[in-house]
Amino acid sequence: MDLPVNPPIAPMLAKATTGIPPQPADQPEWSYEPKWDGFRALLFRDGDEVVIGSRGGKDLARYFPEIVDAARDELPDKVVLDGEIGVPSLIEGTHRLDWDSLAQRIHPAASRVTMLSETTPAIFIGFDALALGTTSVLAEPFTTRRDTLLEAIGPGGRDRRFHVSRVTESPVRAQEWFSAFEGAGLDGVVAKRLAGRYVENKREMIKVKHKRTADCVVIGYRIHKSGTGLGSMLLGLYHDGQPRMIGGASAFTDAKRIELQEMFEPMRLDPDKPAAGEPTRWRSEKSGQWIPIRPELVAEVAYDQMENGRFRHTVKFLRWRPDRDPESCGYDQLEVPLTYDLHDVLEGED
Repeated sequence: MDLPVNPPIAPMLAKATTGIPPQPADQPEWSYEPKWDGFRALLFRDGDEVVIGSRGGKDLARYFPEIVDAARDELPDKVVLDGEIGVPSLIEGTHRLDWDSLAQRIHPAASRVTMLSETTPAIFIGFDALALGTTSVLAEPFTTRRDTLLEAIGPGGRDRRFHVSRVTESPVRAQEWFSAFEGAGLDGVVAKRLAGRYVENKREMIKVKHKRTADCVVIGYRIHKSGTGLGSMLLGLYHDGQPRMIGGASAFTDAKRIELQEMFEPMRLDPDKPAAGEPTRWRSEKSGQWIPIRPELVAEVAYDQMENGRFRHTVKFLRWRPDRDPESCGYDQLEVPLTYDLHDVLEGED
């Protein structure tokens, strides 16, 4: 490639805070935008050559051929963009970003990649620009990079794969987005300094994500991949009198893993024969093995979002709730986000 900014490039990162940074009264300092929950991607186009770099440096182009084709059709001949790849789906009558469908796009079989690119096509939502034509804008303020982004992608439309993220300089509007846009599958709000330059691999941005807690019944566990201790505890919520699996909690210390396995062992429903859990997008049939236990323990966990009746991401164990009746742990305790269509987010006025 012969671009003013060539791969590999490490993306600029964000640090988490608990609230949206306020805007100074005298002069605006921040630009706010929705936090898109997809695959972070740096896209490089030099004529017919297109590279899509992940945050970890992996080339995603082979997994998203429809994005590669659209880059050639919709973008300038030489351009470098920063953004997010997502898969829109119609979920309960509302278009939103579908994390499960997106995760399934990473597959080793070329035939399946082709099939998924047609059945669950992705979009690219640009939120920054690094170069256009023969000019690098890495050292330019975000206001200039934003203008470059708009010039590169142009007006959006439902028939296009490339879109531009909305922005606002109003913290009040950003707070409204934080609540309302979650229904479209978004993950919070990001703030960027208007005068800030693009800095590789540095946490120069601010992100505010949704954080909530839920009381769940522990319905099983998996053994750690080392063969010693607990790898993850499986969580459920009651629906129509039966616990329904909604996700898992992991990331325990070595000592805690052993402690939890010793706690759960006497509660096994079948001490001699582990049950095979349904494989997930991250696990094969073999690694999907899990051991069911009596649904007697209630754990309070921290989570960010729900999707299709399950936690979108792995949750964090907080504490035990011996005061809770397991059968009282239902879906009614969960905060339901406002319904907001993805196309309204992409096409609405800033």
